[in-house]
Amino acid sequence: MNTISNDFDPRALVPHPARIAEMHAMTARETWYRLELPTPSAHRPGQFMMVSRPGVGEAPISISSAANGDNTLEMVIRRAGSLTQVLHSLSVGDEIGLRGPYGSGFDLAEFEGRDVLLIAGGLGLVPMRSLVQALVADPARFGRITLISGCRTPAEELFRDEVRAWSALAGFEAIRLVDDTAHQPWDGGVGLVTEPIAGLDFDPSNSVAVLIGPPVMYKFVIMELAHRGLSSEHIFVDLERRMKCGIGKCGHCQISDLYCCQQGPVFRLSDISSRREALL
Repeated sequence: MNTISNDFDPRALVPHPARIAEMHAMTARETWYRLELPTPSAHRPGQFMMVSRPGVGEAPISISSAANGDNTLEMVIRRAGSLTQVLHSLSVGDEIGLRGPYGSGFDLAEFEGRDVLLIAGGLGLVPMRSLVQALVADPARFGRITLISGCRTPAEELFRDEVRAWSALAGFEAIRLVDDTAHQPWDGGVGLVTEPIAGLDFDPSNSVAVLIGPPVMYKFVIMELAHRGLSSEHIFVDLERRMKCGIGKCGHCQISDLYCCQQGPVFRLSDISSRREALL
């Protein structure tokens, strides 16, 4: 049983206040927040925070912006339970609690000099955005960037204007997909995120791929990438598991001998391929 050791510092469980500087609804279920922190944020793309409201609860939420040297960060929160319901009811100027950042995040040195293939499904675009912002902020370090982004219907697409702006950058291609247009206006494609992979122009020996989305997506995307010759050493997955504490003490996010909140949520595929439960 996983227990708190004698050298555990209880202050690690104390949240710090963050002020809501801006917020607005993005879809019927998702709200975007820009939060002001007491000190400058030094998070890495792919990391997350533990977000709380006194008397209500706490939950892990992905950071959706790259660190830019100031004391702000951005998040997108889906209304899915009692805590998120309360967070959606707040207003600019209200405070929430934050702990973190937690997790390994992405090491941009792994991508340097390589083409980067990004595949996001549903809410996966939220943490993916922090990585994209970091990549486009220093384009000379990386090769071509291709983003495949999928969601169920046009009404559920996130960051539409920003994705369009990325696609206008030199060396950046964005492929936007929905499962069904649901009779709504749509200027992207219709289909699954796996479908464009076969036709992409990339050198598997000098490329990396990043997958963020629902677990059911990973198996099929990995199969398509393997068919294109991309090795598991060059595939990175973001595993959104049931994290509760953020510090590797509660055991809820355990994957065999790994703790998703500590060694992850970003993993190199070759490092977890022998752990059968990792991609379930």
